[in-house]
Amino acid sequence: MTRRLGTFSYLPPMTTEQLRAQVANVVDLGLVPWVEYATDPAPGDHLWSLWRLPMTDGPGLDEVLAEIDACAAANPDANIRLVGYDPARQNQAVSFVARSAAGA
Repeated sequence: MTRRLGTFSYLPPMTTEQLRAQVANVVDLGLVPWVEYATDPAPGDHLWSLWRLPMTDGPGLDEVLAEIDACAAANPDANIRLVGYDPARQNQAVSFVARSAAGA
């Protein structure tokens, strides 16, 4: 049985181009991106492990994608989630699984 970890998990895995488009949207909206990871999370688990600090210095698209790749390389058995934080509203505006675990 496949675990559902968010809206995009009901769709086929994102292609590289689709992931780039989603990350570009986060960057273009001026959201503060950060990368989280979890091995075997339950659908209701809202607290995943933070991968490095949030990227508050206005990173570009390639920087965010590089962090997702670095987290996936260091944690091959983990699901990788990208969060976009809206500093004006002080909440998470976007959150989606960017990479599924290797065995999923």
